[in-house]
Amino acid sequence: QVELVESGGGLVQAGRSLRLSCAASGRTASVYATGWFRQAPGKGREFVGEIIWSGGITWYPDFVKGRFTISGDDANKTAYLQIDNLKPEDTGVYYCAADPTEEVRKGAPPYWGQGTQVTVSS
Repeated sequence: QVELVESGGGLVQAGRSLRLSCAASGRTASVYATGWFRQAPGKGREFVGEIIWSGGITWYPDFVKGRFTISGDDANKTAYLQIDNLKPEDTGVYYCAADPTEEVRKGAPPYWGQGTQVTVSS
């Protein structure tokens, strides 16, 4: 079992940057990849990137490239999501998720955090 806890959300002005954290505990050695999702008010959850711990490879969908950066500490599988030049449309709840066997974007990660709220004011 892996437990994930997100932190770092809050109210931020547009144009600023924010770094979210996803702290992992439990059987962290089993984690293959950790990904980030967000859910805007009234919308579905969307994938915004992931880190594959073997080699530290990161992957992003096109719509976040250049503004979102994922990094992490392989020793404890803590993942970070840096968002630069925040926009009001980045408002939402940000979740991290972990998968023990494949890329987060490809499957159904079994481990999820509770989410952290990010609100961007214009």
